[in-house]
Amino acid sequence: MRFGKKKTWLYITGITVLLILTGTAIYGYLIYKSITEAIVTMHQPIQREISEKRSEDITLTQQEPFSVLLLGVDETDGDRGRSDSMIVLTVNPSLNSVKMLSIPRDTRTEIIGRGTDDKINHAFAFGGAEMAIATVENFLDMPIDFYIQINMEGFIEIIDSLGGVTVLNDFDFTSEGKHFPKGELTLNGEDALSFSRMRYEDPRGDFGRQARQRQVILAILKEGASISSLFNYKEIISTLGENIKTNLVLDEMIDIQKNYRSAAKQVDQISIEGSNSIMNRIYYFIVPDEEKQRVQDELKKHLELQ
Repeated sequence: MRFGKKKTWLYITGITVLLILTGTAIYGYLIYKSITEAIVTMHQPIQREISEKRSEDITLTQQEPFSVLLLGVDETDGDRGRSDSMIVLTVNPSLNSVKMLSIPRDTRTEIIGRGTDDKINHAFAFGGAEMAIATVENFLDMPIDFYIQINMEGFIEIIDSLGGVTVLNDFDFTSEGKHFPKGELTLNGEDALSFSRMRYEDPRGDFGRQARQRQVILAILKEGASISSLFNYKEIISTLGENIKTNLVLDEMIDIQKNYRSAAKQVDQISIEGSNSIMNRIYYFIVPDEEKQRVQDELKKHLELQ
């Protein structure tokens, strides 16, 4: 499966910030123990104490807005891979909202730590999560407080471990050999991928695709919070542990679950405009300075940095 086919799955991982593992922690010691073991496997800190874009560290217990970089990576043995999907989330509990920006993987920008301009997704290939974070911070002129690195193959397993998700399809279409009739549908992981990534058959284009992606996100939230999912918690937690790396620790996850849950009520997807360009026979996505400034201002305002 190509990266492009997995690209839309990264939207789904927005739920990991607000629901990841901690939602079931209150249901007993055995679940808590499984979560703790999974987080030990997932935890991968970065070599810095605080972002250069912040004067002081954030305090989650005080419900301060924070940001997360989601990296969708196809990992193989001996190969770090590229972050062909990159999404920035800003979470503001006082506004009860999350803003979600997808950065096109071919965006041309300075790769921090290399001193060269290149495709933004190459930062991860050159220097892992740390270089990717530094490059995105420079591109957006804002701090990245946390990161979550996802092996994209694994999120199909997440859907399947939940027993599938239910969505309401508003028009009949066929994509990748799969038929999706109009009406209520229960989808497994592979079908949910095809459902959420279809664009060309939709007269609404990207707007239609984003609507389906949001449906899948909300469906996962609903399934993940349901009582029935608790009976399968070991498989769910195990799948998360095997496919996620993050600098979040358990206490921070619990603080997010406790203090930021209401922010999931509103998820606003931000788009960034630009143009295609060929330089030295290499394709790039070029974002004009004024457009980059517009996106920077919107995200920094949401983080209450302005």
